[in-house]
Amino acid sequence: MQMLVYFLFITVAWASPRLDPLVDSKRGLIRGLQATDGDYAMFLGIPYAMVNYTNPFGPALPYPYFEEPFEAYDDNAICLQTAQITNEITGSLDCLHLNIYVPNSASKNNKLPVLLWIYGGSFQYGNAGRYQYGPKFLVEKDVIFITANYRVGLYGFMCLNTPEVQGNQGLKDQVKALQWIRENIEDFGGDASKVTLFGSSAGAVSVDYHILSKDKLFDKAILQSGTTLRTAAIMEPDNSVPILIAAKLGFATNDVNKAVEFLIKNEPKLVIAAAFELSIICKPCVEKDFEGNTFIADYPINTPIPKDKDIPILIGHNSQEQLSTYGKLSPSEYDEGIFEKLVSQAFNIDKDLVRIVKQFYIGDEAVSIDVKSALTDFDSDFALNHPIRRSMSKFLDNNSNVYFYVFSYSGGRNYGKWRHNVTGEGAAHSDEKGYLFDMSMMTDIPTPEDQLVIDRMTTMWTNFVKYGDPTPDLTELLPVKWTPLTEDIQHYLDINSDITMKRSPFNKRMAFWDLFYKMNEKFLIGFSGRE
Repeated sequence: MQMLVYFLFITVAWASPRLDPLVDSKRGLIRGLQATDGDYAMFLGIPYAMVNYTNPFGPALPYPYFEEPFEAYDDNAICLQTAQITNEITGSLDCLHLNIYVPNSASKNNKLPVLLWIYGGSFQYGNAGRYQYGPKFLVEKDVIFITANYRVGLYGFMCLNTPEVQGNQGLKDQVKALQWIRENIEDFGGDASKVTLFGSSAGAVSVDYHILSKDKLFDKAILQSGTTLRTAAIMEPDNSVPILIAAKLGFATNDVNKAVEFLIKNEPKLVIAAAFELSIICKPCVEKDFEGNTFIADYPINTPIPKDKDIPILIGHNSQEQLSTYGKLSPSEYDEGIFEKLVSQAFNIDKDLVRIVKQFYIGDEAVSIDVKSALTDFDSDFALNHPIRRSMSKFLDNNSNVYFYVFSYSGGRNYGKWRHNVTGEGAAHSDEKGYLFDMSMMTDIPTPEDQLVIDRMTTMWTNFVKYGDPTPDLTELLPVKWTPLTEDIQHYLDINSDITMKRSPFNKRMAFWDLFYKMNEKFLIGFSGRE
């Protein structure tokens, strides 16, 4: 690697000599590893900030400068959480690390653009490790790829009406990661002025919150299956949370500050376990302003995009987003109240209006496995497809160049369907990630059809990172020009075994929701009536 200032030769009896990169960053020397599966170096587990142990529910602190070379060899850190599938309490507070993957072509004379991945996981779980987010497919396209841990769940998003626990700590961790990249990435051969923020699901919601914020730490954004307008994506501060958890752990008080002090002194995994047993969910919140440290000051429906954020946007969703939800339900698990339950997450409305929604999707049919496809459409539209459509309108109003896609390919690397063991036509939530990341759990060699989708998606995504245009030139691989949205035409790229430009996906269903929101806007939770 041309940008490296030192080299370390290591020879051991059972291995050939290895060339390890050493970078002199603004924070000190950082030693990485040369990858064995491509022409790039890996700098794993670099601490970009540290949790304040005297207040682990509050803002993170700067990490001290490295007095000795930091050995960036380990990406196993996970922020405290309850694992999604096993419910195991895992992780630690020492988790605010990032991983940097640098093509060997990078140098201070050949600065490469940067792509920062924000993982999803409903703001409750997730991590930045290579096991799920392997970099090989992306770094071979000559971009620097970075993944970053941020706090999730209780330690990342407990939100109180106090200055000590204001809320949105996980999002503020992401800001610190962006600031670290701005300060240090040129030492790795990166271009600090060309940073694309990139996320899926809750990661995409995070990206949108950064778009709405005042910071100017990135110049492009990729949002996959999520925006801040997603239903149930935000909450109000709740001072009962630490009081309930403290009581569960044997300390009774009605004083929120005493409850927080008690939790700080407790073993963090016990705190997380108690919150899980109480079914407490913490997520982004509307913060009370304390000394200008607010990241989310109002509901996103009331929040305009700053005028200087007219950045290129690549955004989209999958063709059958909620397929995994309904594809794994048994007949007895279909709930007649699903329409009221979901619609009430976004609207304060009566049952007559809920009945209109139900009539549109399933007519007079009962909620059952017989209408699984229609229920999948309803949940996909309400939770994701239409919120994304409304967010795209905000981006267009802000003069952003918006590239819209629908991922509909069904192959051997559809991650969401693979993970939940469901089948069906189209693409479920998170299916596209198997074609962007070299996932360790997917051990089969990609089929030629899957490899073509990998090559196309990673080329378009990294073209966007480099040029702000996913198809700057037509090629044999990319024979179709991806046309951005206009105010009059909703162009989108259908990503299947072929790529095809189309218009207005799910048009009748989206028109229904356009009208529904227009007629019932005043009932939207959090809506202030301001433009």
